[in-house]
Amino acid sequence: MQAYEFYAKPKNGAIPIPEQYRNVITDDVMVIVLEKKPWTFNREEMNVRKKTDLLPPPITKTKGFKFNREEANER
Repeated sequence: MQAYEFYAKPKNGAIPIPEQYRNVITDDVMVIVLEKKPWTFNREEMNVRKKTDLLPPPITKTKGFKFNREEANER
């Protein structure tokens, strides 16, 4: 399968093939249409997490906390 990328404006529901590809594309084709629109970002539609969702919960109670490196390395 060979891919050709070009931009075209549909006319009466038909997508014209550019002149340079008309003699090259002679067999059946599979068409995937991507509408060219200004890109907009909608986090809900894309189901993308916020950066803060990926961070670990903050440690809020650190008063009196003693870190023991040896104990941490035993795990």
